[in-house]
Amino acid sequence: MKKSIVGLFIALFILSAACKTNPFTGEKNLNFVSNSEIFPVAFQQYDQFLQENEVVRGTSEAQMVTRVGQKIKVAAEKFLNANGHRGYLDDYQWEYNLVKDPAVNAWCMPGGKIVVYTGILPIAKNEAGLATVMGHEVAHALVNHGAQRMSAQTLQQLGAVGVGAATSGKNETAQQLYMQAYGITTQYGAMLPFSRSHENEADEVGLTLMAIAGYNPEEAIDFWKRMDANSGGGAPPEFLSTHPSSNTRINNINRLIPEAKAEAAKFGVTFK
Repeated sequence: MKKSIVGLFIALFILSAACKTNPFTGEKNLNFVSNSEIFPVAFQQYDQFLQENEVVRGTSEAQMVTRVGQKIKVAAEKFLNANGHRGYLDDYQWEYNLVKDPAVNAWCMPGGKIVVYTGILPIAKNEAGLATVMGHEVAHALVNHGAQRMSAQTLQQLGAVGVGAATSGKNETAQQLYMQAYGITTQYGAMLPFSRSHENEADEVGLTLMAIAGYNPEEAIDFWKRMDANSGGGAPPEFLSTHPSSNTRINNINRLIPEAKAEAAKFGVTFK
């Protein structure tokens, strides 16, 4: 049993060392899932989703989704090229679709496959609001949050195996208690904060992208206030959530707006 535990922790160490540099923050992030592994699956799932849902085409709203998406894509290319990451987006296959669905939602799959639901358009209200949404969702894809979550979940599962092996000599009730304690600790002490940090990072990168694309990042404050009002105050406490509270998010964005404007100014984009 000792050998199996040692082997497990060696595996955990190796996986933990599999980090990649975030091109937007310069930080090292846990990620041992390659684009060649995740992109084909994402593209297949995206195509299947479009086949199973009603895609809105040819309307002014659908055209707006494409227009904003293309501007965000160009902004990402400009930033990455200027910061020594030319070719970072070579494997991306960008696509922007508006889907008829009352859900207040939008998402971007790894590799640049974007969906905006019609239900979020009244809250987005205008192009700048939509740029806030799409910049945020594209940011998740650009900094590989999906691959990072997959990597973290793998470590969590391996850790559970380790706890099970380490407590295998105890009675069944005691072992169950250890496993429950591990699950609660990793969920609320690691996985949920990990997800919230992704949301904060997507806000920061998304704000920069929308600014470089020519949309005033101050508009993001109004969008998130509208999102907060739409939720009706029904969000769970922040420590129980995968997302930061609205107040936390708005305060963070207020703090980041000058930085986003400064980045946009490097590309000749200024705001009154």
